[in-house]
This record gives sequence, structure tokens and C-alpha cells, in this order.
Amino acid sequence: MPTLTMAPTLGDLLKFECNPSYCREVVTLKAGTNYPLGAVLGRITASGHYRLAPATLVAGDDGAENAAAVLIETVDASAGDAIGVVLARGPALLSQLALKYDASVDLPAERTAKLAQLAAVGLVARATA
Repeated sequence: MPTLTMAPTLGDLLKFECNPSYCREVVTLKAGTNYPLGAVLGRITASGHYRLAPATLVAGDDGAENAAAVLIETVDASAGDAIGVVLARGPALLSQLALKYDASVDLPAERTAKLAQLAAVGLVARATA
């Protein structure tokens, strides 16, 4: 009998949200990647577009190194800029296990920094959520 694997759902990521009308925003995601549910995003200052928040400053994507939102759906932006819905502010509780980071965010201290940046906008990630 084949083994079936279910893709992650919003319920795996989002454990509490005060008010969807307040916490969510529609944003433009920078082209070049397939963004997973739970992607930790930073906002590019010059364009206002969002991308995976890197560990450090990336030339041309200034501002994106600061985690500012979490994507609440899967979005394929590999062929061009795409629209997505994010949690942009809280209060909201998220599961740490469901968050997806840029490949450059690979050290525990870097992940802790991203979680602190999200907490500053009211998006609190818990290991037990």
C-alpha cells in the first residue's frame, strides 16, 4: 500500500490570530523562487516587494534582512513577481516548526534573530504551538 504524505496546511503554521482583517496583508513577492507556506519574509525597501529574509544584507535587496512577515500560503514566483497573503502584524501565535527560512539562515543564532524580529511586529513563534 502506498504511503500518502499531506502537504502542510495553514493550521500547521497558525495557532492563533487576533483578527484576520487586521493581521493579514496582500503583498508582492519578488520573482525567482517558489515560496513555501510559513516562509519568513523581509521587505525590500526600494521596491516594497517581499522575499525570503536572508541572514545578512544582500546588495540590491536592502531591508529584506529584517524579518517582517510570514507567508500563509504557497506561492510560485519562479517565473515572475507574484501576489501572496502574509501575516504582517499580530497578535498572532505561530508554530516554530512550520517556519521556513532562507538558506542563509542556517545557524541557531540567526534563527533566534529572525524570531525576535517577527516578535517585534507581534508574530510570536512557539516551539509548543
